[in-house]
Amino acid sequence: MLRALAVDDERPSLEELVYLLNADPRIGTAEGASDSTEALRRINRALESGPDGPDAIDVVFLDIQMPGLDGLDLARLLTGFARPPLVVFVTAHEDFAVQAFDLEAVDYVLKPVRRERLAEAVRRAAEQRGTAAVPAPRIPVHEPDPDHITVELGGVARFVPVDDITHVEAQGDYARLHTERGSHLVRIPLSTLEERWRARGFVRIHRRHLVALRHIGELRLDAGTVSVLVGTEELQVSRRHARELRDLLMRRP
Repeated sequence: MLRALAVDDERPSLEELVYLLNADPRIGTAEGASDSTEALRRINRALESGPDGPDAIDVVFLDIQMPGLDGLDLARLLTGFARPPLVVFVTAHEDFAVQAFDLEAVDYVLKPVRRERLAEAVRRAAEQRGTAAVPAPRIPVHEPDPDHITVELGGVARFVPVDDITHVEAQGDYARLHTERGSHLVRIPLSTLEERWRARGFVRIHRRHLVALRHIGELRLDAGTVSVLVGTEELQVSRRHARELRDLLMRRP
């Protein structure tokens, strides 16, 4: 059973998170801390207790934007510990995902927190701690719609047409989907989307970028470098992908 610590300076958010964690059968105990200073005191006590002690903590569910020491700063401090707890970021802001995964975060959950999304984060933490034998709460599973992809925006699930996506950018374990009206962050590796959407005209042009051929406006050659214009954005094409891309564009109707 996982022993969890939730850290959030907003009391209602903290109470809701602790409540949801305690309702998960894989969580043995869940406590709350209202700022990083309180969290550090609690974590230090856990380290003194040892991994099997009564005060041990397996995973910290951590807000990012807090007064004083923010969540990213706290996570950086934890990386210096001999056996740090796992970290799951729980935040209203999607812009810190790359930094979060650079710090080897287990997951990155957007607020407002949905029970099923938090359950997925707990599952990931349980797998890493080797405590995944307890079954997860039953969550309805739906077959993916090949014409749409589900994104989360402000706690609401929305369905974005795949044909509206101009290009995809890798951001750690996440991918940022770009459309003409904005962008969305999803926890799907770029390699998975490349395989899933290859038949729909998406092609890899760089280790960080996947592009819909139909949205490429120009192919540019300049002093040996290759780039494409997608809307108003110019994206670099790596050498290994340049020839394939040119061949595909030449054959495009």
